[in-house]
Amino acid sequence: MKYLKQFLLILLVSLVGEILKAILPLPIPSSIYGMVLMFVLLLTGIIKLDQVKETGKFLIEIMPVMFIPAGVGLMSSWNVLQPVLVPVSIITVITIFTVMAATGSVSQIIIHKDQNDHKDLKEAA
Repeated sequence: MKYLKQFLLILLVSLVGEILKAILPLPIPSSIYGMVLMFVLLLTGIIKLDQVKETGKFLIEIMPVMFIPAGVGLMSSWNVLQPVLVPVSIITVITIFTVMAATGSVSQIIIHKDQNDHKDLKEAA
């Protein structure tokens, strides 16, 4: 029952993201609205992490399975993709490295900030 409540809470936030997408005239996907809304709700404490933690972990664990339909779609669209394979491949490689670099940089900034915060707490004590 706990997992069902957590899943329904996540679905509710996703539904609100869908509603925001329909109402707001911005070119932002509903999933982004939902993730930002969930982030704000968790940050403000309106939703506690314990209320969605186990189901969130489960959804992350099964995430690779969600890519199977996309892979099958790519295979079935091979005739359309074949003429643009080289440009799409180049763009994909550049995007992968850009995302990796941005993620690494942000992670390093957060780690250094966290280490500095711990040093400040130790010095204050």
